[in-house]
Amino acid sequence: MSTEAVSAIRTIHSHLRTVLTSLSADDWAAPSACAGWRVQDVLAHVTSNQKEFVEPTPPPAEPVPAMTAEEAMEALVAPRKDWTPADLLAEYDQYTDAWFGALDALQQEPLANAPLAVADLGTYPMHQIAEAFAFDHYCHLRVDLLAPTGPLAIELPPATHEELRPGVDWMFIGIPQMQPVDLPKVVTAPLAVELTGPGGGGWTLRPGADGGLIDVHEGVDADVVATVTSSAHDFVRWGTKRCDWRECATVTGDAAYAATVLDTLNIV
Repeated sequence: MSTEAVSAIRTIHSHLRTVLTSLSADDWAAPSACAGWRVQDVLAHVTSNQKEFVEPTPPPAEPVPAMTAEEAMEALVAPRKDWTPADLLAEYDQYTDAWFGALDALQQEPLANAPLAVADLGTYPMHQIAEAFAFDHYCHLRVDLLAPTGPLAIELPPATHEELRPGVDWMFIGIPQMQPVDLPKVVTAPLAVELTGPGGGGWTLRPGADGGLIDVHEGVDADVVATVTSSAHDFVRWGTKRCDWRECATVTGDAAYAATVLDTLNIV
């Protein structure tokens, strides 16, 4: 189950709430490291996702075209663009307890292993949605909002392994399904990813059977042809295309092959 992820979310939520209650008007309007979003829009994304998870908006009367996950995120932020920071914080606080309760409930059967489709990102056991939220909260707080990559020079305790690892786990869990067509074309040999520091560990990406989804598993296999190394925190950055992997990762072995895979990889 994903109880560690729920614990991580509680910690990250507390840190995020500390940051959000200390901002000036200029801080709220500053561009974040999430392209196209102000600091205020990042909160609009976080709180709208939380609200929809607890209290989904009823579907429209007329069918509408399916949206990608990124389009759905933008659609939730758009109507909140003109909200005040106080309005956004009020919504965030309104649904927090119910959100925690729902995440706790998803760690228990019969819900834990029931499948849940996540837009175009794949289908996962419900308990793993806690990892997805841990990833989302960590990335937006530590990468998009806080300096040096974000605009806010606010001091928080350093991120711990327990805070970061569930989000990293989600990234590797999601890799095969997030790019089901593109990645099998370029993952033609075993590739290792070794992450250092809090949240770190080792993983292997292998070609899928019969051209299907690639295989991603924890542990570094003996036959990898290249190894990519960075901190776990920097993996959150380059794995989501917030920076070029060449800026904060190193490659040993077949560098040309690794570059082809890493240039294609895009974790949402």
